[in-house]
Amino acid sequence: MASKPLYIVVAAVGIAAASGAAWWYQNKPAARPDAVAAGNGGAAVPASSAGPARPPAVEVARVEVVRLSDEAQAVGTLRSRQSVVLRPEVSGRVVRLNFRDGDRVRRGQLLVQLDDNLPRAQVQQAQAELSIAQANHKRNQELVAQNFISQRSVDESGAALQVAQAKLALARATADRLRIVAPFDGIAGIRSVNVGDYLRDGTDIVNIEDLDTLYVDFRLPERFQTKVRRGQTALVAMDALPDRQYSAVVQAIDPLVDANGRSVGIRGCIDNRHLQLRPGMFARITAVFGERDNARLVPEEALVPQGTRQFVYKLVDGPDQDTRIARRVEVKVGLRQPGRVEITEGLQPGEVVVVAGQQRIQRDGMPVRVAEMPRNGGATPVAAVLPSRAAGAQAEVPRPAGPNPCAQAPSR
Repeated sequence: MASKPLYIVVAAVGIAAASGAAWWYQNKPAARPDAVAAGNGGAAVPASSAGPARPPAVEVARVEVVRLSDEAQAVGTLRSRQSVVLRPEVSGRVVRLNFRDGDRVRRGQLLVQLDDNLPRAQVQQAQAELSIAQANHKRNQELVAQNFISQRSVDESGAALQVAQAKLALARATADRLRIVAPFDGIAGIRSVNVGDYLRDGTDIVNIEDLDTLYVDFRLPERFQTKVRRGQTALVAMDALPDRQYSAVVQAIDPLVDANGRSVGIRGCIDNRHLQLRPGMFARITAVFGERDNARLVPEEALVPQGTRQFVYKLVDGPDQDTRIARRVEVKVGLRQPGRVEITEGLQPGEVVVVAGQQRIQRDGMPVRVAEMPRNGGATPVAAVLPSRAAGAQAEVPRPAGPNPCAQAPSR
């Protein structure tokens, strides 16, 4: 029984020793580099002899001078300058079709003739009545000059003559309504009637489309209403013709802003004498408001925004060939393009700006080094031209010889 207190003391001492050893292991001081080197049989190296840290590496790009367009993107639909669906004004049976599907037709050309036997007979009857009325009136004028009849008889024969003339005009108008002619120069569509069909008034016969000139209707946000003007040029591309590009001249601007979408309707005119385009096609429009030849562009990644202000890090010569000094410069931003931005103030052409690694620059005037850029990698270079005029873009279709029909008023 006397050994029991001894066991308790030995256990307490063992627990205390284990706790102290664990604390020492967790909090032991790290070995100094010079002591480690000496322990390995090498000479002790002082920590101060390792030298200063290397400057951080950054990726850069130069300020490029390019020809920049102030433009906006939109989608639209092609429409004929003139389009009509021919319909008869009166009922009748088709006796003659003077066109084929897809034919070019001229203004005033007879396209469809309805049965006009009865109206032509009425015209002949009216002509005969007019001849009688003219003869009676002439005879009465001669008789009244000899005082054989009264002036009242002459007035009555003159009125009868006017009635006969009106009947003839009515008969001819009725006959003319059975002749359906082309209202303007264009191309006929696919007809929906045949010879022998009986047509009621208002029945669709065929559509006529003026394709020499096409309209492209599109809408732009209301913020562009002060920039768009009549006579400006818009570039038009079609998904159906991906390798071609067309020019459209702005001809009309809707004075009413759409309250639903807050957009302005615009109509452009395309010279289509090549007949490559068709009404109803989907179009992608680039409205060009102006161009500048000496715009300065940098990659968008170069901007470092702070509140409402924009900054970039410009590199200047450093103390040696491999080191540059990063200077923070406030800039004014102009137009933006996908992946690039225009600098109106703060940078000059050819200067070098940081496009990646700005977070490593801890202060203004800090030394940095330019990272080796892998081929076809790193910062995106600024193209010398815009996407709409870049190499490989759609080729603009040349205009045919002769006056541009977009500059001419449509035929009436």
